[in-house]
This record gives sequence, C-alpha cells and structure tokens, in this order.
Amino acid sequence: MAKQAVRLKPNSLGHRIRFVRSLFRYAYEETYLTSNPSLKLREPKLEKRIPKFLIEEDIIHLKISCQSVRERALLEFLYSTGCRVGELEKINIEDLNWENCSAIVNGKGSKQREVYFTTKCKVWLKKYLASREDSCKALFVTDTHPTKRMAIPTIRWAIQRLADREELEVNVYPHRFRHTYACQLLDNGAPLDFIQGMLGHEKASTTQIYATD
Repeated sequence: MAKQAVRLKPNSLGHRIRFVRSLFRYAYEETYLTSNPSLKLREPKLEKRIPKFLIEEDIIHLKISCQSVRERALLEFLYSTGCRVGELEKINIEDLNWENCSAIVNGKGSKQREVYFTTKCKVWLKKYLASREDSCKALFVTDTHPTKRMAIPTIRWAIQRLADREELEVNVYPHRFRHTYACQLLDNGAPLDFIQGMLGHEKASTTQIYATD
C-alpha cells in the first residue's frame, strides 16, 4: 500500500529548505559539486500571525489577583505603557516624569523613547514607591532583596503568578500586554505610524500586523 504524502506546515517546510540549501552550498563550495542545484529553491510564504491580546475581563481578573502594591503597580505599568519587558527591567525611578505621567525607556538599539502611563498607574506607582525603604534606583525591585533590580525572569514569573492565582485559561506573559496596548490604540482610531512610534518599532511592517483582518 502506498504511503500517503505528508503535508508540512510552511514553517517546517521552510526549515527543511534552508537545511537543503545549506547542504548543497557546502557541497558546491567544497567542490563536491560543479553547480548548486538548490539556488532556485524558494521558501514558502509564512502566514502572518495575529498577535494575541488580553480582553478586559482578563485584566479585571489579574487586578483582583494582586496581593501587594508592587504587583498592582507592575501590572498597571505594563498594561498602560506597552513596554517591552527588557525596557521595563532597565527603568529607574528618575526616568519617570510625574507631571505628564511618562517615562523614558531604552528600546532596541539603545534608542530612547517616551511612554505614557495612566493616572491610575501613577497612583499605584506612588503607593509602591512609598512602601519601599531601600535606596535602589530601579523602578521595580525584588521582594526578597529590595536592593536588587527585578530581572526579566522575575518579572515574567510575577505576572504568571497573577494568572495562576485566578486560574486563567489564557496564557499571560509581559509581551501580551504590549499586544493588548497596541490593539487598544488601533481600536480607538490611532493611525499605524503613531502606534509604531509608541511601540518603538523600527519598521512599519512590524506594526502592520496589528491591522491584519
């Protein structure tokens, strides 16, 4: 009985094509072959992945699960600014501008930009900072070592812990707040070039994924 052909997903097929091209390129460069037959191979077009975002009900459950001012401040900041987790990790208290509810973040390629947080976020940030007795310059510090800046894995763990408490079925991680922030801007009529600037995207094509139907 003949075996039924297996249809590979575009990602898997693309991976195999890259492997074949690499193999033939090596054989050609080492003179095992007089020509490279893989030059005409083309990778399949990948489907654009629609970013996953959190709905309002998810956010409400996450807020309910907060058991400390640090958790609530961290949640509100991620939700209202759309920062990358790596950007959040580097923020210092002195980077905040309380008057216009903004913060200077260092994005990819050491490019700085200004992000904005809500008045509600400002309230929780001030409550959190007032509760601290350390002199660390970092905006968010660990619970066990208050003089130590929260690292990326700790931030991810803290956010996941909020979801675990409420037993949310949705997968919650810092970057998902970034997707949620972008989708909310789009829903409120913000143009893509504005969203691109707020997210710190270098290429407009990166922001374009949020406009996918």
